[in-house]
Amino acid sequence: MHFRTKEEQVADFLRESIISGRYPRGARLKQQEIATQLNTSITPVREALKLLAAEGYVIGDSYRGATVAPFDIEASSEVLTLRVLLETQLVRGAVERVAAADIAELRVLAREFAEAFDAGDNEAARAANYRFHHRLFEIAAMPQTLHFVQILWARYPFDLINRLKGRVGRAADEHDEMLAALIAGDTAAAMLATRQHIEAGFQELRDSVREQVPDTGGEN
Repeated sequence: MHFRTKEEQVADFLRESIISGRYPRGARLKQQEIATQLNTSITPVREALKLLAAEGYVIGDSYRGATVAPFDIEASSEVLTLRVLLETQLVRGAVERVAAADIAELRVLAREFAEAFDAGDNEAARAANYRFHHRLFEIAAMPQTLHFVQILWARYPFDLINRLKGRVGRAADEHDEMLAALIAGDTAAAMLATRQHIEAGFQELRDSVREQVPDTGGEN
């Protein structure tokens, strides 16, 4: 198993916290508070913030303070295409390498996601969603590809998508489809389920945005 440094552990905690909405867009990240929460020193927090700034999760100076980066809706379509390309390849790799212990762990994570949704704890559900996907992709043992995916996640509107009515419940069903294909060793089905999962959330967000735009009856 890959040994993670303190810096990597802090960075992963912050990625999960940002994607789940625990730290909303524009929120200021206070180093001492994070260090105290994680029972660590300031140094790994500062280094983790530098890493997240390079990936696009945060903006600002790690010494004077960092804030969660705002969402750029103009970049979403391109990010969607790249996510599908890279994440389906990670799932392909996961199917080839998955072991019984991995499947057991993924089942636990999928259950945590569904239980958080049932309990109405959307923040916990979003955090569990991050852990499910991250663990699934780790199995592929393609660290460079996973690194690029994490950069794409920083630019993706997870917080907006997961606020859509019923979306978290539908995502739980989609996770079950991905997991079933993985367990069956069906590479094509696992890749298709992953693609549909990614595209479904974005399509629901796009439909929601269109519904909020008033129809003036004119032409563009």
